[in-house]
Amino acid sequence: MCRVRAGADALNRGRTVPCLPVTRVATLRFDENMSKTPNPTQPAANTPISATDSASGEGAPAPIPTHVLEQQRRTNRDEVRKLGMNPYGSRTENLLTLADARAKYDEEASTEYNAKGKEPGYQDRRPRVTVAGRIMLLRDNGKLLWINLRDATGDLQVAISQKDCAEAGFKLAKLTDLADIIVVSGRVMKTKTGEVTVWADDVKPGTKSLVQPPEKHAGLSDVEIRYRQRYTDLWANPETMQVFAMRSKIVGQLRRFLESRGYLEVETPMLQSLAGGAAARPFVTKMNALDINLFMRIAPELYLKRLLVGGMPKVFEINRNFRNEGLDKQHNPEFTMLEAYHAFGDVETVMELTESAIRDAATMVHRAAGGGGGSGDVILPFGELQINYTKPFERVSYGQLFEKAYGYAMTETERTRKDLATRMPQHAGAIGSMDPWLVVNELFEMKGEDQLDHSRPTFITDYPSAISPLTRPKPSNPALSDRADLFIAGMEVAPHYTELNDPDIQEERFKEQLKGLDAEKNTEENTFRTMDHDFLRALKVGMPPAGGMGLGVDRLVMILTNQRTIRDVMLFPLMRPEA
Repeated sequence: MCRVRAGADALNRGRTVPCLPVTRVATLRFDENMSKTPNPTQPAANTPISATDSASGEGAPAPIPTHVLEQQRRTNRDEVRKLGMNPYGSRTENLLTLADARAKYDEEASTEYNAKGKEPGYQDRRPRVTVAGRIMLLRDNGKLLWINLRDATGDLQVAISQKDCAEAGFKLAKLTDLADIIVVSGRVMKTKTGEVTVWADDVKPGTKSLVQPPEKHAGLSDVEIRYRQRYTDLWANPETMQVFAMRSKIVGQLRRFLESRGYLEVETPMLQSLAGGAAARPFVTKMNALDINLFMRIAPELYLKRLLVGGMPKVFEINRNFRNEGLDKQHNPEFTMLEAYHAFGDVETVMELTESAIRDAATMVHRAAGGGGGSGDVILPFGELQINYTKPFERVSYGQLFEKAYGYAMTETERTRKDLATRMPQHAGAIGSMDPWLVVNELFEMKGEDQLDHSRPTFITDYPSAISPLTRPKPSNPALSDRADLFIAGMEVAPHYTELNDPDIQEERFKEQLKGLDAEKNTEENTFRTMDHDFLRALKVGMPPAGGMGLGVDRLVMILTNQRTIRDVMLFPLMRPEA
């Protein structure tokens, strides 16, 4: 008989289980019960967790209640304190990432050590490193422990021998549990099987984990647990860490690209006395000191335009917007937007800016994934789609898509009204009094965007002016606006505008909104409308002609990293509170 740490936890030290022909391996088990850490003083017989990784049949121990496993971890923690160590670690200098430590392996020095290591006076030239990581696998062979550590850069094997490790360090190692974080110092070598390994000469505590770790082989597959407990998801699922590392790189790449084009990054208010810049339902809060209501911003647009009035020629902001609306695969109440404005530009200026910025970010992602270093097309997957970012983005007008969807022109007012009434008979009365262009837009939203090729990034141009209140009308046809919305993979990613800077027309547009001319549209979109007198005053001071754009950062990250829901690219998406 021999003692092994079986299953998701080190069991009671006095317990034994039969040894198999090959040493048993303790690995992390993912289980929904990881999210339910019971009080150690209460029984948890209704939430058993297997005490072994794969044992079954007559030789397998009975399931161990979760609170027993947590109590064992607490006992081990107390034993570490008896060794004179802080189980929650302390400052550690000269730490290397596991990837950097692996790269330190020196084949020549290792070969020399194998040949001469036992000679008197030999100086070991193998690199010595200090690393820290979370324990993902633990194999206890008595006087030799094999441990797999994980950090943000990957996994690395560590060997802890009683012969070569400091006495206190070896005793600590014997008290470790899966998911603990430890600090290991030692030489980088290779095992007989060719695995790069740190052969430990000292081990120190990093932090003690008291929580039952998840099951390795099934993966942390419960998506609600993954979103609620991102702190576990990140280390348990390396692909999650990779997605969020790439998100940071994409945002950084966008920022550097705009700065290279001469844009100045600014910050505008998140708390606003008026919620403007979009038709959306805001979150309301109160400032006690002034006894006034404030709104979490729904868009930074009107403040960024004020900066153009002040003389800033090119500005951008990457920050959060907040809209008190629904949740789905593409929407979260708080989300990240990049908005940019270019004085003396127009819709074409910012369309080129967006296309170039996205191509630049896609190229970075492509290279990080092992794509070509500048030769060949940049093609990235999104589900079953293969999206080419090298080719010029497609362009199609709003009217062309409408006609393709319905077989007649959107200017046929009576036909569009009759068509919508047929499709929405419950609203037939209201449809009869709706603005004709709003009728067209209702029909367009039903079928128009579906006509796009989702594998081709596409700008939809020439939207009706009636649904674009902050956009300058086209000189050749004032019924249409200088607006273009970019769609990738079937998702709207970025609208673009030639900004309206005539204060009299802008005031009329605000009044039209307040009259509720589109009151039969989506109720949530009509919940909040404002007349921003200060913004009108700024336009009267004089805003230069400009192009403006707003890029949905979360959706772009979804597409570039091949994630199907917005929650998969937000570290802490909004969730309903747990019962």
